[in-house]
Amino acid sequence: MADYRSFEHDVLVIGAGGAGLRAAIEAASTGLSVGLVCKSLLGKAHTVMAEGGVAAALANVDDRDGWRVHFADTMRGGQYLNHPRMAELHAKEAPDRVRELEAWGALFDRTQDGRILQRNFGGHKYPRLAHVGDRTGLEMIRTLQDHGIHQGIDVHMECTVFRLLKDGDRVSGAFGYEREKGRFLVFKAKAIVLATGGIGRAFQITSNSWEYTGDGHSLAYHAGAELLDMEFVQFHPTGMVWPPSVRGILVTEGVRGEGGVLKNSEGRRFMFDDIPELYRNQTADNEDEGWRYTQGDRDARRPPELLTRDHVARCIVRELREGRGSPHGGVFLDIAWIKEHLSDSEAHIKRKLPSMYHQFKELAGIDITKEPMEVGPTTHYVMGGIRVDGNSQMSTVPGLYAAGECAAGLHGANRLGGNSLSDLLVFGKRAGEYAASFAREEGAVSIDEDQVEAAAKDALEPFEREGAGDDNAYHIQHDLQMMMQAKVGIVRNQGDMEEAVAGIAELRERAGRIAVHGNREYNPGWHTALDLGNLLTVSEAVARAGLQRTESRGAHFREDHPEKSEELAKFNHVLAKAPDGTMTVRREPLQPQTDEQKAIIEEMK
Repeated sequence: MADYRSFEHDVLVIGAGGAGLRAAIEAASTGLSVGLVCKSLLGKAHTVMAEGGVAAALANVDDRDGWRVHFADTMRGGQYLNHPRMAELHAKEAPDRVRELEAWGALFDRTQDGRILQRNFGGHKYPRLAHVGDRTGLEMIRTLQDHGIHQGIDVHMECTVFRLLKDGDRVSGAFGYEREKGRFLVFKAKAIVLATGGIGRAFQITSNSWEYTGDGHSLAYHAGAELLDMEFVQFHPTGMVWPPSVRGILVTEGVRGEGGVLKNSEGRRFMFDDIPELYRNQTADNEDEGWRYTQGDRDARRPPELLTRDHVARCIVRELREGRGSPHGGVFLDIAWIKEHLSDSEAHIKRKLPSMYHQFKELAGIDITKEPMEVGPTTHYVMGGIRVDGNSQMSTVPGLYAAGECAAGLHGANRLGGNSLSDLLVFGKRAGEYAASFAREEGAVSIDEDQVEAAAKDALEPFEREGAGDDNAYHIQHDLQMMMQAKVGIVRNQGDMEEAVAGIAELRERAGRIAVHGNREYNPGWHTALDLGNLLTVSEAVARAGLQRTESRGAHFREDHPEKSEELAKFNHVLAKAPDGTMTVRREPLQPQTDEQKAIIEEMK
């Protein structure tokens, strides 16, 4: 029999970023027992890295804003593949969630009359992002943690969940291990919320840290849940490419929101060269008008640097392919350009973007007030994820919920900057609320010891193998990252993605042969070997869904199908595990829009 420590909770939340914390707070507020599992230390979540702000139609800076405009912006940015109910709920409830966060102690930047200040961001029609300089995510995590510790939540730090357990069709718990000692853990729970974040570690160049190996996506998929629209992976246009000490680190969109501009090696603002028809009436066609917009001129149109992330990333790739890139394979993001317009530009930049200034000064020796940064696209976010109900956030497995980046639906084909933070607040709350209701109404579950034994056996299997020469988990992860970056990256085609699917199968065979040495204590080689299963699952999902979408839409760009397809615009892609263990992809019609939603979109066009 497997030796393990056991815990029992009414609701178990896996992942302790913003979505997980907000779900745990909401579930605990009902008086139920709540457990919170995090792969790393509490407070080390990607929410911290969200610097620009949280999108909510507070209308503090421009009174023309409102939930209807935010809803239309989100749908347009997602190329209308979004779940319309989720987009509506998000736009309506985000302001209350931000004000709630403020009531819990969050300190936002202020307008002159004392209201929460909001800044411009790509794809948003009006200044909408409530912010704390460029440290918004950090302030959110601080606030949620400070509030959450008073709710009686049991926190299990540095624990990784390896498999979900089921009682019949219903989820009943989770099997995991302590990263420090390697001891097994079994969590019994009436309802589970997955809030594990993204899949960025499947790619070579990414803003994501080591934890982001698609755990929640893979756990749900292997437990019988469906995944949705996994072809849509967002490449943030401005990650640092030089020097090596900061490669992949994000340069917040707030830099462009405050007036930073993108230039090629010729010193030209290339974003004026390609403005999509969908945004032409909102986008400036000259530098002066773009600058006036960033300074709050309500009548000016926004600069092209504030177009959606997928479009900006592709424009940068175009400059690189045509030989107009920077010396190290990027383009220049020049915030020193502000000096031409502001006499106190240096103080302005340090006040508005303190983290950016100090981070690059300390890590790279770059003074962003005086010199441009070299930036390029970096894997940042996945719009696809676990398919959930638009109201409750429950997956297709009873009792299993998802929120934040590992859940799909809200963002469609492309996420607008700032919508991730409001997403995790709105749907983290909803997931916690409905998970608690399910746990209270559906009653007790039982743990199947055979499932526990099977999970323990699979987790220990790498120690039993003889190995395959010098091959190890790190080599396989590296090879997967290189292949995904090259063949399922920003620009895709059928041949590359077919090669990626075949390559993933070969890597899975290699992963099944590698041996892990040593013991279970402090063994990162073992942890990496176990993470490989998740990475291979989500990589296959991205490649297979990408093959099926024979068009270019949002973050999914195919050079062999560069145009949008009217037919494919009507479908989402659903991925599921077949009885024989293979991954299947099917098309399903989009969730229908209500008459009111259609009218809003038509009005806002």
